[in-house]
Amino acid sequence: MAKMQRLVKLEGFGNVRMAQADVPVPGPDEVLVRLSRSLISRGSELFRRYVLEEAVSPSMMGYSAAGEVVEAGSAVTGIQPGDRAMVVAPHAQYGTGSPHGVAPTAFVLPPDLDDETATFLPLSISAVQWMRHTPMDEGDTVVVMGQGLVGLLCAQAVRERRPGRVIAVDAYELRCRIAGECGADEVINVSDTDPVEAVMDRTGGVGADVVIECVGGTAGVESFKQAQRMTRAGGVIHLIAKYQAGDGVAGSGVLPLDSDVMMNKRLVAGVPSREPLPRPVEDAARMLVDGRIQVEPIITHRLPWQQAPDAYHMLYHEPARALGVVLGWDE
Repeated sequence: MAKMQRLVKLEGFGNVRMAQADVPVPGPDEVLVRLSRSLISRGSELFRRYVLEEAVSPSMMGYSAAGEVVEAGSAVTGIQPGDRAMVVAPHAQYGTGSPHGVAPTAFVLPPDLDDETATFLPLSISAVQWMRHTPMDEGDTVVVMGQGLVGLLCAQAVRERRPGRVIAVDAYELRCRIAGECGADEVINVSDTDPVEAVMDRTGGVGADVVIECVGGTAGVESFKQAQRMTRAGGVIHLIAKYQAGDGVAGSGVLPLDSDVMMNKRLVAGVPSREPLPRPVEDAARMLVDGRIQVEPIITHRLPWQQAPDAYHMLYHEPARALGVVLGWDE
């Protein structure tokens, strides 16, 4: 059996390391992809994997990768060896995915979408779907709370809804700078400014039409309080992120809902969508190619796969200097 290297999370907080494993064998409806690049999704991969004391299945360690198809199952159609593909697979030298079904996990890449940029496709697909279903009107003032990977992509994907302006909010100088480079009309750094006061000032005391909450984690609880206060009467808060209480356990966070503040405002969570997946996949890929969604400013580090554990430690302990980290598997 052929061997490969993959990232594993063993028992103990932050205990990530590289380990040898068998190259996966694709099923009849799957393809095997030799990965060249993978993207670390800081929010879900660190705060729902890295921080846990228990070991985590290697299958949960990553989901945004791209490379070359080297084998296709007997029932696979529309994709063949030699094709370049995005695959929803963990950080490893090889991964499998299926191009079929309601939620396909492998997609043939257009010729003009390089592997590095393609690693942002899964999150970009989600951003496109979320923003297409945010209740809003053309010309609205949109505030995006949190400029991590998801917030930065949402702040760009929402442009197709023709907002009047997009205001980005974050606490880190690095992310505020990147938000500006990615096209935010205004940027609020909450490390030195009260975001509620700043938004109210910029909207003549009325408040934002739409607030998209992408902070999540433990900090997202306070951010949600602020989102309620900066949204105008009749406005919308769209929850994208997931939250934790002080214990850091995913899903254990209870969000404070102030009925007096929320009166006459609308709260939406996730994406109430029945749209077939192929359309947002194709649209997100095209946005990445034509620059409507920019990822070059988001990538702060490009590291060889041998440094994957170091990348996780850096993203957790030094969020002020690292954001988008792409791992190279062909180096």
